[in-house]
Amino acid sequence: MASVSASHLIFFIASVIVAASVAGTFTTGVNDVSQSLQSHSVDVAKQVRTNVAIISDAGANVYNRSGKQNVTLLVKNTGEQPIPVDPTEIDVMLDGTYEEHVPPGVLGRNANGTWLPGDVVRVTFSAPGLAAGDHRVKLVVNGDSEVFRFRV
Repeated sequence: MASVSASHLIFFIASVIVAASVAGTFTTGVNDVSQSLQSHSVDVAKQVRTNVAIISDAGANVYNRSGKQNVTLLVKNTGEQPIPVDPTEIDVMLDGTYEEHVPPGVLGRNANGTWLPGDVVRVTFSAPGLAAGDHRVKLVVNGDSEVFRFRV
């Protein structure tokens, strides 16, 4: 009888040790997943609160207005949060070609480097030799994208 109790005690201790190590591993894994979800939710909330609208007139001349062969668009922050006026915050594609380092310029009341809700920025980028015909600009800001079609 004593040998049965001793073997049961050994199995019980071993199972408690295994359960504790498994619980520790699961706790660490769940904590890592929780932190990842929390940081991702902050990014998603930022994207949800960001909304922009291209307010340039498609019928107006948006190409080569200054004689420098560039495209100029007016874009309004219609979202709920300020957006940094930084070329890395705005992605621009002209006819499917990515335009690098497009510096937006804030128009109106706020020129301190922040694009406040309701503010308009002028987005100008070089497009030398743009052929006559229909063209498409896709603008992406914090995950929000807008498409603008125009004719040269």
